[in-house]
Amino acid sequence: MTGLVHLYWGEGKGKTTAAMGLALRALGAGRNVVIVQFLKGGPSGEIPLLEKLGARVFRGKAGQKFTFQMSGAEKAETKALQTENLRRALALEADLLVLDEACAAWQKDLVDRDLLKQAVLERPQGREAVLTGRNPPDWLWEAADYITEMKCHRHPFERGIPAREGIEF
Repeated sequence: MTGLVHLYWGEGKGKTTAAMGLALRALGAGRNVVIVQFLKGGPSGEIPLLEKLGARVFRGKAGQKFTFQMSGAEKAETKALQTENLRRALALEADLLVLDEACAAWQKDLVDRDLLKQAVLERPQGREAVLTGRNPPDWLWEAADYITEMKCHRHPFERGIPAREGIEF
């Protein structure tokens, strides 16, 4: 298997959904899947099922606040946790490595940037890497073999409809 880099980015819904769909496809083909979710800690419907199917999932942050609400100490704790999650994930065999919200973790300096860059640019031969988020860094644009932009034209949130279990999370 040729290991390529996938980038799902943009302001629209669907980045994580696309990444998890690819994870499901890889699991169905008997591949080893490892997922790191940056800046996410709350419940999400796809995670228990992906784990049941054999994916290894690493996620979490310090508390449930948005990053703009975090204190300096909470940001430092989140960065340490997310860096450790990435280290643990990289120690595993993976045909597919999903780095969900990696762009935000990079931008907000909430993961060791050298380790994240290494995870993509120095990955083992054959390892497919998927990264999601808004505003990817320049090095990721250059490294990506697939680049898909998710652009929002309309979203129910604009009409006051909150996120729904099983659809948005």
